[in-house]
Amino acid sequence: MKNTILSAKGLCKSFAHNGGQIHILSHVDMELYEGDFTVIMGASGSGKSTLLYALSGMDRATAGQVLYGGEDLVQTNEKGLAALRHTDFGFIFQQMHLVSNLSLFENIAVPGYLNKDKSAQKVKERTEKLLEQMGISHIKNHLPSQVSGGEQQRCAIARAVINEPKLLFADEPTGALNRKNTTEVLNLLTELNGSGQSILMVTHDMRAALRATRILYIADGKIIGELTLPPYTPDEEKSRETQVSAWLNSMEW
Repeated sequence: MKNTILSAKGLCKSFAHNGGQIHILSHVDMELYEGDFTVIMGASGSGKSTLLYALSGMDRATAGQVLYGGEDLVQTNEKGLAALRHTDFGFIFQQMHLVSNLSLFENIAVPGYLNKDKSAQKVKERTEKLLEQMGISHIKNHLPSQVSGGEQQRCAIARAVINEPKLLFADEPTGALNRKNTTEVLNLLTELNGSGQSILMVTHDMRAALRATRILYIADGKIIGELTLPPYTPDEEKSRETQVSAWLNSMEW
């Protein structure tokens, strides 16, 4: 049986609008498991990104609970959430948000240097290792503006895992990339998951969804379907695509 790393109970998110309420999430119950590559899919406006931000503490839910390590993140203060985001959670976004006047090496290393549990030498060694793993060690001294979008996203992935997070959140990480760079980024995420990294990713891209070991489908702020899959292998991509496509069609994707 898999260990639960994070769970949501009765999670709701609403916004006031024109004297009424717009309900984005409606009593969501779900669990994330250690070692899974979980993907959330759904139509535009279904609440998938809102759910990711609520689960990660980047946005506070209106009601319900997000339980992590025996703590309810909905009730955790901002200082506590910031500490979690620095040590236990990693984040990758569609836009890379790299610091423009820092080199790729510095963009990756700075969050590590802010972690008081690691020495500067350990951070340097891990940064060099990640640069090599991401295939960007040869451009480590370049500024973000001097490299491609795919290379920027690989740097952003390395930055997200510099502190060895227990859970990696990714919001449309391939949304701004071309096909070649998309494949490279997905390969890196698959490799990270294969080494034990727990991942929660929101995507609208079938190619990205194929990398999941578990897909959750959200509609009108509720999870209405779940598909479990074995770990991804390139040799089985076609049959996997057929299976996932049929399931998504059943969800009226």
